[in-house]
Amino acid sequence: MIWRLGYRLLLWLLFPWALVHLWWRGRRQPGYREHIAERFGWYRVRPARPVIWLHAVSVGETRAAEPLVRALAARYPGHELLLTQMTPTGRETAQQLFGDTATIVYLPYDYPGAVARFLARFKPRLGIIMETEIWFHLVAGCARLGVPLLLANARMSEKSARGYELAAPLTRAALGRMAAVGAQSREDAARLERLGARGVEVTGNLKFDVVPAPRLLALGAELRRRIGRRPVLLAASTREGEEELVLDALAQIRTEGLLLLLVPRHPQRFDEVAALLERRELSYVRRSETRELPSDCRVLLGDSMGEMAAYYAACDLAFIGGSLLPYGGQNLIEACAVGRPLLFGPHMHNFAEASRLALEAGAAAEVADAVMLGERAGQLLSDPAALKRMAQAALAFSRAHRGATTRSLAICKRLLRER
Repeated sequence: MIWRLGYRLLLWLLFPWALVHLWWRGRRQPGYREHIAERFGWYRVRPARPVIWLHAVSVGETRAAEPLVRALAARYPGHELLLTQMTPTGRETAQQLFGDTATIVYLPYDYPGAVARFLARFKPRLGIIMETEIWFHLVAGCARLGVPLLLANARMSEKSARGYELAAPLTRAALGRMAAVGAQSREDAARLERLGARGVEVTGNLKFDVVPAPRLLALGAELRRRIGRRPVLLAASTREGEEELVLDALAQIRTEGLLLLLVPRHPQRFDEVAALLERRELSYVRRSETRELPSDCRVLLGDSMGEMAAYYAACDLAFIGGSLLPYGGQNLIEACAVGRPLLFGPHMHNFAEASRLALEAGAAAEVADAVMLGERAGQLLSDPAALKRMAQAALAFSRAHRGATTRSLAICKRLLRER
């Protein structure tokens, strides 16, 4: 009881900060200043059919949910699919992927009144929450109304588990009210059970079931045509501070004609990274310019959203961003799905299981720092046979771990039938 009162008090104390946060973030991402009413449970749309609701906080979770959303749409054509996000980029991604098949809105902040309005408006028959989005009032509200919740594609690193243990009574109450939990790995399942989850099943990682869209593969082929026969090193989803390290590594590599395809993780940083390239006096072309690359171009700046599969298809070797500095890494499975060899740094804790399996499969290699990144990339780019072996291993690795969609859909069918 004390924990619940404390949590509620904290939310109200944070209310002014929430408004300031939306305004502040909106300076660089105008989407944060749009649809603000939805964040407090006020919506213009109203469903006309029974609702199956899936929440994916941002871009990565939304992309990971794609095979499950497609499967639900095919299995339940008489239901309306409701997708919720928390970030403008996540919402934009959902619109690109599912705009013609789903209703897309923001999930409200976890205030009791906002949650109550959300549930009263949409009356979901089933809720699916991707990965580790645990909102205590939302879970409690669903439990009161008999809305079964599935925590799907669930992951829980040891670091995150220690954080949730700081609020153990709230965490145990929330996880204990989940109707089902589909964990990515046995280790994730064990940590979730330790925190109070019940009915945990190991379903695998939905990201393995994401199939690159043909239009993106075609775009990758077109990018490759523009690049020509030059070797291409992709730095995918880099985070703040990493671009300088990647450029330091680039300076070490002696591969003739090498082109760096540099793709920052967040769109609001595209101009910042362009300014960095200018300070370094590196010739570059933006992806958005859609022009032929001059022969002296050293960097192609990937300043677009939703085209990562195309960037992977256009490269010879990929480095996974967010891993040289302690950000936790990014999704490496998308690269494996198009058969690209991988390098990543020592900070992959958000994708610990997938990165471990990729290393064991021979699809990836780990580097300790920027110096080692330059050395290892140079070695591989000068050894076509080694690159080919890693590429074949990456493709086999991605195919071997598919099936999470089928297992997750089976849980959804059970929960809807039981209700």
